[in-house]
Amino acid sequence: MTNHLSIDNTNILDYSAEVLGRGGIIVYPTDTLYGFGADARNKDAIDKINKIKGRNSPMSVIAADFEQLLSWTRLSDVEIDLVIEKIGDKTTFILPAVKGIIHNSILGPDNTIGVRIPTLSFGPDLVAKIGYPITSSSVNRHGNKPLNNPTMIIQEFGEEIDLIIDAGILPSSKGSTIYMIQNNQLKKIR
Repeated sequence: MTNHLSIDNTNILDYSAEVLGRGGIIVYPTDTLYGFGADARNKDAIDKINKIKGRNSPMSVIAADFEQLLSWTRLSDVEIDLVIEKIGDKTTFILPAVKGIIHNSILGPDNTIGVRIPTLSFGPDLVAKIGYPITSSSVNRHGNKPLNNPTMIIQEFGEEIDLIIDAGILPSSKGSTIYMIQNNQLKKIR
């Protein structure tokens, strides 16, 4: 049975960290959607998310802040300025990754990493607490719309996840806007 806790629970970060530390899967709110969260370095946990979703592809991760994003990526000064222009606006950036930050199975083409810093503080606060990236993948089966209602998420995924952090029903969203850098320019890919 999935644990279902309010985002306002005073121990929510500690409990979430414990679940992630043992290879568990959490569902947590972001500024766009609820996301499946796991230790982005743990292949078994990543495989669980891929099995739940019914797909196998790169996954974005949450960073605590811009400095952490920079420590996980290899960017020139010009590229840093491009990211600064759009950061914090419900965005994900596909950037060249520093080796060993996340498991290779969720890297994108050319050793890239998708990184988000949601404006809703839960994900960044959790990553700041644990010190490593967590996955950020929409809560849905491959080909289906993401679920943003905690009751529906529990009905659909309750036997497959360890913890849901409930922030209520989130507004409908298509997810974050995704950018990548090509030739010293930001290219919008979603």
